[in-house]
Amino acid sequence: MNIDLNCDLGEGAAHDAELMPLVSSANIACGAHAGDEATMRQTLELARKYGVAAGAHPGYRDRANFGRLELAIAPGEVLQLVVEQVRELQRIAGGLGVALAHVKPHGALYNQAARDPALADAIATAVQTVDARLILFGLAGSALITAAAACGLTTAAEVFADRRYQADGSLVPRSRQDALISDPEEACAQVLRLVRAGRAQTVCVHGDGPHAVAFARQLRAALGQAQIEIKPCAA
Repeated sequence: MNIDLNCDLGEGAAHDAELMPLVSSANIACGAHAGDEATMRQTLELARKYGVAAGAHPGYRDRANFGRLELAIAPGEVLQLVVEQVRELQRIAGGLGVALAHVKPHGALYNQAARDPALADAIATAVQTVDARLILFGLAGSALITAAAACGLTTAAEVFADRRYQADGSLVPRSRQDALISDPEEACAQVLRLVRAGRAQTVCVHGDGPHAVAFARQLRAALGQAQIEIKPCAA
């Protein structure tokens, strides 16, 4: 059994250089909710150094709320937003000799697309427009996974190590006090349960928490003890 371990990077947190060798896929902010050309380049160089699969992490252009505020944006605008961001990262990656492997929407865009088929279709179409070989990451069981598959894209169903779930499989909103899991043992137990149940091809560890590095190390150790190999998703 194997699983991809992904992390959102290039978002201005202080742990990128320590986290990169601990993961197999990096979701790189594309300059909208966070990041700029310099951070994209630096993060891509780190991914190349450690042999980590590099992907685009497009989000809403809303730095004030870190892309975590849900917005009422038409599907056509979302399509263009995603195309622009993925192409920008692709341009920088190409100059470094790095091929992008995947796309994972960020924050509110990700959550809205998980339940809104029209937004999900827009994101899947955007990825197909840029490069149909890119893997589209989305919440396991969500509208985004369904839309991507309908477009003929390779998908990676994602679960979260440090987020709690509601009964319908959606994430507990960050506005609730119980949204985040802070206990590494609880997080590891959740990941092992979800992976063994066949619910995921990729697991997300957030890179912006104060204990992100220790969290990632403990999760890697737990997966290793369970004889689950960490490797990037295959297209």
